[in-house]
Amino acid sequence: MSCDAAALLEAFGLGDEDLAAWQASGRPDAELEDWLMDRVARRPEGSRARAVYGDENVHDFARRAVLEALALGPGDSLLEVGSGGGLLLRDALATGACVAGIDHSVDMVALATERAPGAEVRLGRAESLPFADESFTAIAMSIVFLFLADPVGVLRECLRVTKPGGRLAVFTTAPELRGTPAAPEPFASRGHFYADDALAGLAAEAGWRSAQVRNEAGGQLLQATKL
Repeated sequence: MSCDAAALLEAFGLGDEDLAAWQASGRPDAELEDWLMDRVARRPEGSRARAVYGDENVHDFARRAVLEALALGPGDSLLEVGSGGGLLLRDALATGACVAGIDHSVDMVALATERAPGAEVRLGRAESLPFADESFTAIAMSIVFLFLADPVGVLRECLRVTKPGGRLAVFTTAPELRGTPAAPEPFASRGHFYADDALAGLAAEAGWRSAQVRNEAGGQLLQATKL
């Protein structure tokens, strides 16, 4: 399987460092695609992941949409769930807001800390946010939602740490982009995609109010507020 693994990793721009990491994982060949999804997108690790998620243009369309929706200012406190390389955190700091991020990749926490040195960035999981109730006025997620196995549970956690009147902005990928370069295989079959109404319904089920989704060419922006 090593030749097949090398070919698959190469197709995603990965090289010897990543192949060595796969071999060191000791996981069976049948789990290669799941491991690859973690390495590249779900829990990015390695030098290529750091280069990709530190690039100024990575997911810039999503970052701009989220920041525009939240319209942060000096009175705000933001939590980004799945903060990746920290570019959204960095841009949010420029608004004068207090900024925090959480990610379950050690490499991404380190990178975000470098790129947004004024932000508090923690290692943790979206399903159990390491913050007190009503800590933030705004919650952001950018190209994270499709990886969540329990989206309602995560949205409830986000609601818990949000102050009354706080707002939510989530940018994710619509079903019509499944299998395209925006959501290629093998990731597409392992991701979670929702029609616009269903996406808004998840937020409503979690307790958010005034949930609405704007869809532009398959990029979905979910916005909601907490009473």
